[in-house]
Amino acid sequence: MKKRIVIEGCPLRTVMDRFGDKWSILVLQTLGEEEKPMRFNDLGRDIEDISQKMLASTLRTLEECGLISREAFLEIPPRVEYQLTDMGKSLLPLIKNLIEWSTDHLELINSACATKNEK
Repeated sequence: MKKRIVIEGCPLRTVMDRFGDKWSILVLQTLGEEEKPMRFNDLGRDIEDISQKMLASTLRTLEECGLISREAFLEIPPRVEYQLTDMGKSLLPLIKNLIEWSTDHLELINSACATKNEK
């Protein structure tokens, strides 16, 4: 039996626990594609299947982690804009690589999963 190694304070686990979910990656990618501040409703439109509650929660987490900034304007009606911080921008090339890898391997992964499920 192989012994599981647990490393205290593992950077990858810490990072993935904070924003490794599917919505965070999609929000970061969407903000990166626009390259300009975006409003909440625009993000919600661009990420079609995300609920308002999940979008709000994801934006809050990404802001707390320092990957996006939030600017509220004292106007009527109120306006809030989100954009990537420098740290968030530094993550974009890695997200793009993950998207490319996923695109290149999706068919193989689906095929392997289907074969395993048939057994």
